[in-house]
Amino acid sequence: MRYAIEFTAAAARAFRKLPPAVQHRIGSRIDALAVNPRPAGASQLAAAEKLLRIRIGAYRVIYQVLDDVLRVLVVTIGHRRDVYR
Repeated sequence: MRYAIEFTAAAARAFRKLPPAVQHRIGSRIDALAVNPRPAGASQLAAAEKLLRIRIGAYRVIYQVLDDVLRVLVVTIGHRRDVYR
């Protein structure tokens, strides 16, 4: 069973601002979340929304897995120095 991938408006905007090479690397990892939303290396953040994080080089993808509706919601994407603010 595959999960649907959805982006918040802020995540989509941040993704479009990235350089094309970085977009390709991050895009392929986000696409892989449809098959396995909790890959090895994913960490749960200390937040009430049960957010997860995957690392892609110096970039981070923060997302939420909604198992009841089979959806992965990408909350934010950014460089590691900025993404947690």
